[in-house]
Amino acid sequence: MVSEYLKQNTAEYHDAAEKLFNSEKIFNKTFTLEDYKKIINTNYLMLLHSEDKIFNSLNGKFAEKLQLNQRVKLPLIEKDLKSLDLENQNVSHTLEVNNEHEALGMMYVIEGSTLGGNVIAKQLSKTEGFDEVTFNFFGCYQENTGPMWKNFKEVLDTEVTEENFNEVLSGAKKLYTFLLNVN
Repeated sequence: MVSEYLKQNTAEYHDAAEKLFNSEKIFNKTFTLEDYKKIINTNYLMLLHSEDKIFNSLNGKFAEKLQLNQRVKLPLIEKDLKSLDLENQNVSHTLEVNNEHEALGMMYVIEGSTLGGNVIAKQLSKTEGFDEVTFNFFGCYQENTGPMWKNFKEVLDTEVTEENFNEVLSGAKKLYTFLLNVN
C-alpha cells in the first residue's frame, strides 16, 4: 500500500516540518500568533506554488475519485492571510510536477497538513490569544476531515501500483523539501 510506503519514507520530512513550525508549542499552549502567522504563510506559499499544478496533473479519473473540487485550499488560506494582515504573494519559485504520480505524492503532503491542521485548529482555539482567529485552511473539512483523509488514502492505495511508488514518493519529498525551504 502506497500510503504506508509514503508514511514510512517521509517520516523524517514530517518530523522536520513539525520542528520548523514549533509544533510542540501548540500542545503546551506556548504557541504564539507570530508562530501561527509563520505556519500559515509557509503553507500558503506551498499551496500557491503547487495546488494548480497538482490538480492540472491529475486526470479526470483522479479528479472525480478524489473529489478535487472539494479539496481546493488556496482560497481558504488566502482568507486566513487576510485575517492575519499578511500579504498575498506571487509565484516566485519553480516547482515542477512531472506526472500524475508525483502530483499524488505532493497531494499526500497537502492532505496530511489538513489532517494535522484539524488537530492544530482544535488546540489553538483553546489557546489564549487565538479567540479571533479563523481557521479556514486548517479547519477546511470540519467534521469531514477523517472521511476526506480516508478517501484520499483509499484512492492512492487502489490506483497506484507498486511500480509507481517511487514516483509518488518523489512528489512527496519534492513538496516537503519545498515547504521546508520556502522561507
